[in-house]
Amino acid sequence: MPCRLRRSAPLLAALGVLSLSAPAAAQDVAAAEALFERGLADMQAGRYETGCKALAESERIDPQPGTLFTLASCEARWGRIATAVARFKDYLARFDRMTPAEQARQGQRPKLAMEERDRLSPQIPRLALSLPPGAPAGTVVRRDGSVLGEAALGVALPVDPGDHRVSIQAPGAPVREQHVTIAAGETKELTLALKDAPAAQAPAPPPRSPAPAIVPAPAPASPEVPAGRRTALYLTGGLGAAGLVLGGITGALVLGEKGTIDEHCGSGIEATDPKACDTTGRDAGNSANTLATVSTIGFAVGLAGVGAALVLYLTEPKAAAPAVTASPRWISAGVLEAGPNGAVLGARGRF
Repeated sequence: MPCRLRRSAPLLAALGVLSLSAPAAAQDVAAAEALFERGLADMQAGRYETGCKALAESERIDPQPGTLFTLASCEARWGRIATAVARFKDYLARFDRMTPAEQARQGQRPKLAMEERDRLSPQIPRLALSLPPGAPAGTVVRRDGSVLGEAALGVALPVDPGDHRVSIQAPGAPVREQHVTIAAGETKELTLALKDAPAAQAPAPPPRSPAPAIVPAPAPASPEVPAGRRTALYLTGGLGAAGLVLGGITGALVLGEKGTIDEHCGSGIEATDPKACDTTGRDAGNSANTLATVSTIGFAVGLAGVGAALVLYLTEPKAAAPAVTASPRWISAGVLEAGPNGAVLGARGRF
């Protein structure tokens, strides 16, 4: 079959070579050639969407290395980074299978393809889609209409920048679809949900009362305890407790001194002859007398303080108990219902 030569974009200038594909029907070749010319013109005019689609269809009908290279360049200009890198890789893989003579006819294309592949690869975004916990067997996940197999779930796969349509469907359940936007160089992880998040429930309306609302008159305020009386109670109680403690301690010290007196006095603490005790015994006797006096005073003060505090406490005014109404009624416009059963609280080159 005669060779076909085509003009390429400026990037493909001087790269025209002989066709390397297997012979195709003349009608298919003509259609592929027309699509190539249209796609190349749209690409050069900046109409990348229509241009890339025409080039892809030309490559499908009549695969040619030049068409594949031009298609990869169109995808790159369109911003479809992941797709462009995949196309350049396909071209390089096809180039590796060529004979030396066929490779020579490719000119600078392999070098340009490797440069574009290496330049664009770091910019490829990646998107990982995962099933929710407890998803039933047979749940299907799709990305841009394509089903993702079980091995692809949870893996950050390369995608083109921009908006992507993802969906999940459990067996017998409706499809849940959402859109994800991802930028160049970005990596996103998304766990899909089988159900919508429960909407916030409106507060329950207040129950209706069969009878008109009745607001009882406020109960008389209970007498408050004067601050001075409460302070006096605390002071007298504290003073009484301190007196009892002092009396107990000094009483214990008297008992300690008694042992010294018994040891150093011939007739004990009740002896009338001072000479019956030596110096230590006399000092112990004087100390015991003093401590006994302090103990007596401490106990007296303690008992008086405790007694006064008790009197103040027992005579303190008490709060009056709230009145009880036998019939059910509504209080605070239906917020609290009190009745016989209790109370309820509510809230509302293709070459």
